[in-house]
Amino acid sequence: MKLFKEFKEFAVKGNMMDMAIGIIIGAAFNKVIDVLVKQVMLPPLSLLTGGVNFQNKKVILRDAVLNPDGTTLKDEVAIGYGALGEVMLDFLIIGFTVFIVVKFMNRLKRKAQDTKDVTVETPKDIELLDKLTKLMEEQNALLKAK
Repeated sequence: MKLFKEFKEFAVKGNMMDMAIGIIIGAAFNKVIDVLVKQVMLPPLSLLTGGVNFQNKKVILRDAVLNPDGTTLKDEVAIGYGALGEVMLDFLIIGFTVFIVVKFMNRLKRKAQDTKDVTVETPKDIELLDKLTKLMEEQNALLKAK
């Protein structure tokens, strides 16, 4: 019964809802980044590389041994450096794309937190903090004048 009570408190306090919202937004954000990378950034890169498929690039350590009838006796042993290169390139592109998107979102957030900027509505908590700061500065100025 105590476990159920703790779970109820956890769910009601918002932790579970915050996690659920974060996961849902994260999944949607993943789709946005996926489309940005695959549909916007990779097509120009494939033009630059001439359509080379890096997945097939490898260093062969031992060739495959075949029977006269064409069946494989021993498999080829190779280091597939192309797959690693492709994954690293994908990682760099995705990382850079996420960086640009987060940078843009942070710029919007900073703009919203600027109380002097009238083009964007400032959140109430920021407005209240700004008013409190101004009142404290006025009070300090009055105290120094005495």
